[in-house]
Amino acid sequence: MNASTDARPPLPPFTRETAELKVRLAEDGWNSRDPQRVSLVYTPDSQWRNRAEFPVGRAQIVEFLTRKWAKELDYRLIKELWAFDLNRIAVRFAYEWHDDSGHWYRSYGNENWQFDVNGLMELRYASINDLPIKESERKFFWPLGRRPDDHASLSELGL
Repeated sequence: MNASTDARPPLPPFTRETAELKVRLAEDGWNSRDPQRVSLVYTPDSQWRNRAEFPVGRAQIVEFLTRKWAKELDYRLIKELWAFDLNRIAVRFAYEWHDDSGHWYRSYGNENWQFDVNGLMELRYASINDLPIKESERKFFWPLGRRPDDHASLSELGL
């Protein structure tokens, strides 16, 4: 992977505090549901594995996220730090969404991230499972956008 000249602090090597901040910044970006904004935290040649798709580079990331958020409506995500070391972070997450027929889902998963020296993500490997839920089983109710600081974490929600 080639290091980019665009810096995205916090930079590796990560401490617990900077890894937690990196996770929260990623969550905030994804909750914006803005594919172009989100793509800028990845290296220009970033490689992903997301379910059965393997986007490479920012243009393919934008295409992927555009399709994703056109399908996954009212998307709300919580990420939580699992582990970290030097330039790698492991995250667990859950997000809730519904399809255009009004069927709700909670998607659970794990991600492994690797960053370049400028703090841009060069590798993202995601494993995700979808659980159909009833609307009455939803747990994520904040207004679309950034999760409020006082909202319960995954651990606090028992997820």
